[in-house]
Amino acid sequence: MKGIMKGLGVTLKSMTQKKITYAYPDVPLKMPDRFRGIQHFDPEKCIVCNQCARICPTECITLTGKANPDPEKKGKVIDTYDINFEICILCDLCTEVCPTEAIVMTNNFELSSYSRDDLFKNLEWLNENNQNIRQENNSAMPKGGAKKDV
Repeated sequence: MKGIMKGLGVTLKSMTQKKITYAYPDVPLKMPDRFRGIQHFDPEKCIVCNQCARICPTECITLTGKANPDPEKKGKVIDTYDINFEICILCDLCTEVCPTEAIVMTNNFELSSYSRDDLFKNLEWLNENNQNIRQENNSAMPKGGAKKDV
């Protein structure tokens, strides 16, 4: 009897509290500034250093490069860049090691699909994923150290 009264007390207490609901599909959620969502990739900035693929703990990033078609320019040009979001843990390590900020995190998080094949994203899809890019990833922000509030 004591347990039933205790349970009813919790129920009555929660019935009087303000309800918290979201109209999620109709109204998009505002994510926090440091939210780690789906990556955006800018192939123009990529120097094919492979650091993002090397540091990835799940090895979900694959990229290949080819020699620059312009003989006067040195280095490589990105050929393919793929991320398998089936195993990606959105850890943000790939963006931290990128020296040119070719890959940055966004606040996008909607990747649901009915097929696992749809979770394999290529260079074109990642380049078009340019909405809600985190502001702190912009190269205009100061590097290193604590950021001061102005």
